Amino acid sequence: MKIDSLLTKFLIWRIKHVSNKNFVLFLGGIIGVIAGFAAVLLKETVHFIQHQLISEFSVESGNYYYIGFPLVGILITVAIAKWLLRERLGHGITQILYDISKNSGIIKRSKMYSRMITSAITVGFGGSVGLEAPIVVTGSAIGSNVGRLMHMNYKKRTLLIGCGAAGAISAIFNSPIAGVIFSMEVILADVTIAMFIPLLIASVTGALVSLTLLGDDVLFSFRLVDSFKASDTPYYILLGIICGLVSVYFTRMTYKIEGWIVKVKNVFGRAIVGGILLGLIIFLFPPIYGEGYNTIKLLLAGRELEILNTSLFFDEIDNVILVFGFIFCVILIKPIASALTIGSGGSGGIFAPSLFLGGVTGFFFAAVLNVITWGDVSTSNFTLVGMCGVMSGVLYAPLTAIFLIAEITSGYELFVPLMLVSAISFSTSSFFEKHSLYTKHLIEKGDLIQYDKDKQVLSQIDLTKIIETDLLQIPPKATLKELVDLVRVSKRNIFPVVNEKQELLGVVTLDDIRNVMFDREKQEKTMVKAYMHSPPASVSPHENMQSVMSKFEISGAWNLPVIDHGKYVGFLSKSRIFNTYRKKLIRSHQE
Repeated sequence: MKIDSLLTKFLIWRIKHVSNKNFVLFLGGIIGVIAGFAAVLLKETVHFIQHQLISEFSVESGNYYYIGFPLVGILITVAIAKWLLRERLGHGITQILYDISKNSGIIKRSKMYSRMITSAITVGFGGSVGLEAPIVVTGSAIGSNVGRLMHMNYKKRTLLIGCGAAGAISAIFNSPIAGVIFSMEVILADVTIAMFIPLLIASVTGALVSLTLLGDDVLFSFRLVDSFKASDTPYYILLGIICGLVSVYFTRMTYKIEGWIVKVKNVFGRAIVGGILLGLIIFLFPPIYGEGYNTIKLLLAGRELEILNTSLFFDEIDNVILVFGFIFCVILIKPIASALTIGSGGSGGIFAPSLFLGGVTGFFFAAVLNVITWGDVSTSNFTLVGMCGVMSGVLYAPLTAIFLIAEITSGYELFVPLMLVSAISFSTSSFFEKHSLYTKHLIEKGDLIQYDKDKQVLSQIDLTKIIETDLLQIPPKATLKELVDLVRVSKRNIFPVVNEKQELLGVVTLDDIRNVMFDREKQEKTMVKAYMHSPPASVSPHENMQSVMSKFEISGAWNLPVIDHGKYVGFLSKSRIFNTYRKKLIRSHQE
């Protein structure tokens, strides 16, 4: 109670002395600092677990632990999620977008730590996913709950969610610009200049925390060794197309594998099936273990043969064709491994897998090109640009991909090919898949509306709160006289005809009985069911507002009945929807 009293006094003082604008800037900085600490803690925890598990690995020992570690990690993750956290994991950023769209930006408090715990175990034990999505969920949850604590409205709370995401990405990659742009491209649908400044502050503070605690030991960094050659432009154009196609393969394979493994209904059975399959994949192709950044570093350093050193079957390979075959198999199998990890109950994201897949694709393309043409294109440059291309095509965040690679290479030497490949990959991918992996299911269900203000406002209307239940009901066997008696006391001109099972049989309007309502003979002898008619359409309380408005438009009606599992609930009025819409629109402008 004492803490609540202090908080109340602080909030009263804040309202009197600090403007909303300056207070949001202050909160953005605080959230950035907390998200930065969370990113550092998660990274260090995962790397500690991995070091403890695989430091003694060698080819001679057979590396059979690769089969068991992912299974153990996923089983522990599922147990924690089911019994301790009591929440479903899945794609975390998708859930954040849902919470912003449908839950007024309110994210469960447990998500401030749940994804850190579960992803540390999943990835630490070799799950083939990344840490970026879990730390974005953590940062976003911190932003949401700080906003709730400080009694921020929906719009400012959503902005603070973006601040948490920006600070998290900035801290984990030491890339403040990419952090801001990721938040704008992926998390926030509508960004103004006023919103831009808090994002900058959160991103900078997150990066400063990471730099202070880790120095240059960030998740991934690289110093360019080769300059960009304009003569390689045709090759980069071709790489962009390939990255787009690889992105489509990644997205569709993820949907397919997750859809397949979810058919195993028991969560622990699903974890066992997915964990065993993942373990076998990693046993055969060790570069797929964990996030995969060590493999990318080896490719960038020109030490590609070393990625075979931990493989029981391929460590003695020195034939170029066989090496290429191994790398190509890694490209094909990585999406399957990532989907198995998440689909079987593991915790992680597709951010790192998309970077890994892009890097391997870029290296493979350049290496094959050098063999075919006897050329000398830079494999490191194509590896980096490939990372940008596949990330752009999978996440549908081309600007984030461009600035992330530019920042982790500490320069803009590759800016031209990054822009070119990112644009081509995004265009190619979006030609085949209209929406990103994060948003596809939400948009198809009507739970997320992008770039359409009208639909965004409609989606914020809670249909259950505007159902009208004040219409007087009448049974079908009632006489016209009984209906006339209802007309005298009713303020409405619609009367639902409902049987004893609460099923709607039809409706009677005042216009239907106007000519006979004063005929005493008919009042006594005629039943209501003789005048009732079926409504032109009905609405479910679980429908989205776009579907509801479509029914109003097609039917031309101003009132439609609401039916829930066959039972009559009430009526929905177009005029009430319009009034609610107007209030939501005015409020969004005021905020």
